[in-house]
Amino acid sequence: MSKKILIVRTSSLGDLVHMLPAMSDIAAHVPGAQIDWIVEENFAEIPGWHRAIRETIPVAHRRWRKHWWSAETRAARAALRRNLDARQYDIVLDMQALMKSIWLVRQTHGLRHGLDMRSAREPLASLFYDVKHTVEFWQPAVTRQRKLAAAALGYTYEGPPDFGLERITDGVEIQPYAVIMPSASRDDKLWPEEDWHKVFGRLREKGLSLKLLSGSPAETARAQKLVQGHPDAEVLPRMSLTEVAKVLAAARIMVGLDSGLTHLSAGLGRPTIGIYKASTPVRTPLEGPAYTASLGERGNAPSAETVLSAVDQALATQAVPLGGDVPA
Repeated sequence: MSKKILIVRTSSLGDLVHMLPAMSDIAAHVPGAQIDWIVEENFAEIPGWHRAIRETIPVAHRRWRKHWWSAETRAARAALRRNLDARQYDIVLDMQALMKSIWLVRQTHGLRHGLDMRSAREPLASLFYDVKHTVEFWQPAVTRQRKLAAAALGYTYEGPPDFGLERITDGVEIQPYAVIMPSASRDDKLWPEEDWHKVFGRLREKGLSLKLLSGSPAETARAQKLVQGHPDAEVLPRMSLTEVAKVLAAARIMVGLDSGLTHLSAGLGRPTIGIYKASTPVRTPLEGPAYTASLGERGNAPSAETVLSAVDQALATQAVPLGGDVPA
């Protein structure tokens, strides 16, 4: 007998990537699981990448909150409410544990699972679950999500995380380029330009061209400034998440600041180096089937020499994404 499961986790990019191994675990341990996922509209492509997700239900909370009481927003919220009201689930699993996710959970039908008061980021959220679970807070995010799903659905998982991204990686041939993510959501995450130039030089010595990601005019300007004097470097235009994922899947290596796209690269099975400066990798280390290095710490950025050493180690590996091939 199939079990209908609704996952509630709306954002952000890195957090959604960290969710994917839990979806693989559910599919492996719950026969006939039918998994739907409520997600913020800007990230609605992500659940569809995973082989186990049946349906994605987009929500536009980020957009709606700017004009919460406008006629258009009220109509959109009513449509979502009708959509959820028409569905019956065996389990509704809130994997966000924030009051903004509770707003969605309360509109669903099914046994509601979530974190208990000591485990939730916003403890008040736990008051709205039928079943509460303890998951120790100071663990890697991927581990926390796997443990919560296992507790809610009654199984024990084992083995390394499986991100379930074969829809992106199958048949991909690795190309001789490196993807660079030099921008982040906050300026205090940025790494010095002179250090980036040292990394660019090492990658070019290894025969790799450079593809820089950017998502806004300011990020594009920063990236263009960084690659001045590097004729084999390309600043990519703004793309959809699926298009970016395909660029990452074919890369020989990815070096980036602590960002959702850097975590996606690791999940896709690419050798990935993450540079942490304003955040800690204790709870959000890079995880994936290939070489990863989570370098630095809050208030203590890694040196260029540390990153260069990791680049050398990463390029010495032959790990490939699922279904991919490294040219001989």
